[in-house]
Amino acid sequence: MFKHNEQQPEGFQISLKEALDNLAFNDAGLVAAIAQQHDSGEVLMMAWMNREAIEETLATGRVCYFSRSRGKLWRKGESSGQVQTLKELRIDCDGDALLVKVDQTGSACHTGRRDCFYWKADANNVTIDKAPIKDPKELYGK
Repeated sequence: MFKHNEQQPEGFQISLKEALDNLAFNDAGLVAAIAQQHDSGEVLMMAWMNREAIEETLATGRVCYFSRSRGKLWRKGESSGQVQTLKELRIDCDGDALLVKVDQTGSACHTGRRDCFYWKADANNVTIDKAPIKDPKELYGK
């Protein structure tokens, strides 16, 4: 459906139901979701969403993912307080990835760093180049 409609003019619309029915969910019923700070463009994290998480996110304005490790919906910030407020949700041209533009409260990463991409790779090494902005023990009370 996405490929079929890629030459439509700006302003062309389909229903949310049709879009969700045609997303390329993987065998586990998930689609990759990249979270990006809406005003700076900073890439914060990658997570997974199922249809229910997408629908909840759009309905509430609070970002919800699907936790593969817990096997259930994960409302970002429910245990850490580091909430993501939805500003915009975009679907890529193939319908197999989402861009979730958010307003991030505090750190996005469970390590206490602002984002999850703190390992920087070059031709010889991979280096941690960002420090935590908050102690993870404070985030999760551990």
